[in-house]
Amino acid sequence: MCSILTQLKKIAENEGIAIGALEKKLGASKGVLSRAINNGTDIQSKWLSAVVENYPQYNPSWIITGKGNMLNDKQHTAVAVASKEGIPLIPLSAMAGALTGEQSVLEYECERYVVPAFSGADFLIAVKGNSMSPTYVSGDIVACQRVPMTDLFFQWNKPYVLDTKQGALIKRIKPGTDKQHVMIVSDNTEYDPFELAYTDIYGVALVIGIIRLE
Repeated sequence: MCSILTQLKKIAENEGIAIGALEKKLGASKGVLSRAINNGTDIQSKWLSAVVENYPQYNPSWIITGKGNMLNDKQHTAVAVASKEGIPLIPLSAMAGALTGEQSVLEYECERYVVPAFSGADFLIAVKGNSMSPTYVSGDIVACQRVPMTDLFFQWNKPYVLDTKQGALIKRIKPGTDKQHVMIVSDNTEYDPFELAYTDIYGVALVIGIIRLE
């Protein structure tokens, strides 16, 4: 059995519920976890964010690696914390405020995580959709660092989170056909690249890291 599944089984046992009840809590189809546990196979990465969202009392680092404390405590350096310490996990619906550093958004009902490797990150968000697959897939959590909009400068071909007229985007940025535009590129080749005017970009953050459930 893979390590992640071992941790999920322990969570069910600690909560005093069956695997079927855990599946229901996470929004998984009946049998998704139980079959994987019985067969020793992997599960989709999207369940990481579901576990973190529904069971914030469990240490994300322990869920991923099986190492450290099962439950969060104030001394652990990679756990959800209720204080203002750590990196806030922002819902996509509030991303515009996160990109601008709006304090009310960063503090409003956001779980926070202390992840030493992402010490420069301003916020975390969950990936939705598969336009950036296989680099980032739905359910991944990416760590983002805000980029000032004054004298906006892009590192070409780097992945960014953008707040645009088209909504929230996680894309690679390449030079456009002129100085007023950039090229928006998906890693998934089924999605065609397109140009976006600088004036249609309201906020920018550089993706500096990823958390994934294997």
